[in-house]
Amino acid sequence: MPITADEQGFLDAVTLDAPWDLVTTFAGMHRWKPDDVNKAAAVIVDRLRRHGIPVEVHQPEICLSIPHDASVTANGVRYRAKPPSSALHVPEGRTAKLVKLKANPKALRSYSRDIGLLFGGSIGSVEEVRRKIGGCIVVMEGFGNPALTSLIEEWGGVGLIAVNPGIDIHWGTCTTIWGSPDLHDLPRKPKIPVVAVNNPDGQALMALAEAGGEATIRTVMEEGWFPQSIPVVTIPGTEEPEKFVLLHGHYDSWEVGVGDNATGDATMLEIARVLWAKRGSLKRSVRIAWWPGHSTGRYAGSTWFTDAFAQDLDENCLAQINCDSPGCRWATSYHQTRAFTESAALAAGAIRDVVPDADIRCIRPPQAGDYSFNNIGLPSFFMLSSTMPEALRREKNYYEVSGCGANIAWHTENDTLEIADRDILLVDMKIYLLSVLRIANAEVLPFDWSATCDEFDATIAQYEGASRGMADLSPAKAAVAGLREALAGLGGAPVPVRNAALQDLSRILVPINYTREARFAHDPAYTVPPLPTLAVAAELPALDAALAKPAMVELMRGQNRFVAALRAATRRVRQATGA
Repeated sequence: MPITADEQGFLDAVTLDAPWDLVTTFAGMHRWKPDDVNKAAAVIVDRLRRHGIPVEVHQPEICLSIPHDASVTANGVRYRAKPPSSALHVPEGRTAKLVKLKANPKALRSYSRDIGLLFGGSIGSVEEVRRKIGGCIVVMEGFGNPALTSLIEEWGGVGLIAVNPGIDIHWGTCTTIWGSPDLHDLPRKPKIPVVAVNNPDGQALMALAEAGGEATIRTVMEEGWFPQSIPVVTIPGTEEPEKFVLLHGHYDSWEVGVGDNATGDATMLEIARVLWAKRGSLKRSVRIAWWPGHSTGRYAGSTWFTDAFAQDLDENCLAQINCDSPGCRWATSYHQTRAFTESAALAAGAIRDVVPDADIRCIRPPQAGDYSFNNIGLPSFFMLSSTMPEALRREKNYYEVSGCGANIAWHTENDTLEIADRDILLVDMKIYLLSVLRIANAEVLPFDWSATCDEFDATIAQYEGASRGMADLSPAKAAVAGLREALAGLGGAPVPVRNAALQDLSRILVPINYTREARFAHDPAYTVPPLPTLAVAAELPALDAALAKPAMVELMRGQNRFVAALRAATRRVRQATGA
């Protein structure tokens, strides 16, 4: 849809003055130790108040793991290393035989029961894995991520050395716990030391592993519950002030973290400034929040907010928009735009209307990026922002990273002021602002649940095909057909009734597509496949006899959950249409 005159008035009010001042200020501030993070929050609050914007500052205690130092010593050589947050604290060091594994790249981004996927098909059973790595320190290419750490630990490894792709070492995290742990989460705390090394050093360590050598891993960590500041701005709407759009992003970073995420913090500051100045033109409210604990707490700030304000979010939040890594150097493409299917047209439309010739592709968001709202059921879009065109990334010989517009300075000391780009930041700020406006001021909420039905049909067909006739998913297909038929009549409902139904559908359909755990809980921090209650269908042909029957039980229960959810959604639509 073309930009309206009212929308253009908002976009024309965007300038670089306030946001660039914050970017340059943060470029001189480390923001990963708790005291430094609180100082950064005070800067955000000061900038907001300078513009007359009321801001509420929450200060919960959240669980953080702060990495301080690490090393690997092997064959008389001490190698520089970085521990990811939540690695086991082993300052005295842990020594064991090295074993090299070659991981399938997909296994570095998802938790899979398929052992062959992780080990390139060279190992066929859990027993073989345990024999190979039990009691050893594993060294393998990739990043020391949660899924990989949990698997190595589960299979008896006593440590992990992640060999990063380049000459720099990247910070990260290695826990599957999402946010601060509850009693249910505590058993999943990592129980092994994990470190990352650069590629040249990693190659030497992998060669030593092949020669039967050993190594000592040392990690120095600080873990505890720390008071951290969460600034939140609410810009009230004039017609439905209780309903709101949530725009959010993290302000803690590794080192000074300009592209990840000072530029995002600046984007939210400028949007707050513009919306506050023009608040009389907002129909619904907009809430903007800056999170701590993203890097050292595995989204502990956004998770605390989700927990503390769960009922308000459930009752009134229309959508969440994540702001991470906008305005980075060379990031002129939008071919990796994250969006739920029902939100994809909204996200792509906002980009296209600001950048008419943009390369736009919307893809399913991973289980990452402060998406702490899936279990409540919020329509969602954006995570990482604009990115480098693929041809340019290949030309620069950059490997894939998860932020900074594909600049490999991501999560390193090199994420400094040169990573930000003023012109690209201006464009991305307008995209985010337009996206917010198109929810806050929409007559009818812009979420396409028929498109989600299309996604459900495609996912079910994929799983059924992969099952090679072993899974009958016809009840799931029939449930989707029933919802689709009901949705066809929703356009005739009065607008307030229609909007209420559209919001209620998200509370049913988002969790069934993106979560395994119950509503108001938080799924572990590893990849959730589409329609996770049905996903086991695709694994049936590869399972051995001992797992085949339990898998069929799991599928039966999962299909029951899916069908019940779709029937509940169908009833809600029919209630709105009077059918």
